[in-house]
Amino acid sequence: MRLREILESTHLTFSFEFFPPKTDEAWEHLFHTIADLIPLKPSWVSVTYGAGGSTRENTHKLVGRIRRETDLTVVSHLTCVGSSRDDVRSILERYAENGIENILALRGDPPAGQAGWSAPADGFSHAIDLVTFIRKNFPHMCIGVAGFPEGHPETPNRLKEIDHLKAKVDAGADYIITQLFFDNRDFYDFCERCELSGIRVPIIAGIMPILTKSGMTRMAELAAGARFPAALLRAVCDVESADSIEKIGVEWATRQVYDLIDNKARGIHFYTLNNARATLKIYEALGVKDSSQFGPPLRLPGF
Repeated sequence: MRLREILESTHLTFSFEFFPPKTDEAWEHLFHTIADLIPLKPSWVSVTYGAGGSTRENTHKLVGRIRRETDLTVVSHLTCVGSSRDDVRSILERYAENGIENILALRGDPPAGQAGWSAPADGFSHAIDLVTFIRKNFPHMCIGVAGFPEGHPETPNRLKEIDHLKAKVDAGADYIITQLFFDNRDFYDFCERCELSGIRVPIIAGIMPILTKSGMTRMAELAAGARFPAALLRAVCDVESADSIEKIGVEWATRQVYDLIDNKARGIHFYTLNNARATLKIYEALGVKDSSQFGPPLRLPGF
C-alpha cells in the first residue's frame, strides 16, 4: 500500500526505521528485531541508504526480503549522491516490478572521507531534482522527503530552508519525515513554519531514544547535529550505569511520544538502530500493546 493512502485513512501513524546489515549475523539479528516489532502493528517500516549509496545492494536486498516475507508496508530510502539518472531509473523500475511503491527521496551524504561532491553530468544535485524525476517518470510512486526541525546543517538561513522544503513538496512530495529531535517545541515550531509557507502534507516526527553516552555523542556528531535540552543532559550526566542511562533515554522519548500524540501529530517514526528493545519499552511505558491502541485519551501509567 502507498503511504499517502495510509496517511489518508488514519489520524496517527507509527513507523520504524532499519538499516541494511553488513554481516550474516547482523542480518539474522535484524530479522529477529523485525519479528519482535511486527506485533506492534506499525503503519510501515523504512530502510536506509548508506552515504554515497554505499549500501545500495543491501538496501534493495532488505527491502525485497521485507516485502516477500512479511505483510509490512516498506519504504525504501533513495539518495542522489553517487547515482546517475540511469542508475535511479533502473532502481525504480526494479522496485516497481517487485511491488515497492514508497520512496523517501534524499540528496544523501557523500561517502566517508570525501569532503564534498559534485553531481555527475547525468545525475542530480539536490533532492528536489530526484523528487521531480520520480514524479514525472514513476507517477504511481508515493514520495517522502526529509525535514529538519533543528535546521538543515547546510542552510543556516531558515527562511530559505523552508522555501527549499516547500519546493520539494510542490515538485510532488506526499509527506515529510523529520530528523530526530529531543525538544518537541522544535518540532511544533517547524510545523507552524511549514503551515505558514503553505506546506499542507503530513509531517511525521522522528524519534530516537538515547541508550548510551557514546550513542549520545554520535548523535551530536551527525551531519544534521542534535540539540540536547539541558534537562536531558543533566539527567544523563548525573548517572553512570548503562541501565540508568537507557532508562532515562526511554523515559524522555516516551514523554516526547505522549506529548506528540496529545498535540495531534500526524505520525511518529522511530529510529530503531536495528534494535527492538527501546521501542518495545516505550510502548510498554505508554501502556499499549500495539499501534492500534494509540490515540486520545491516553494516560501515562506511573508518570
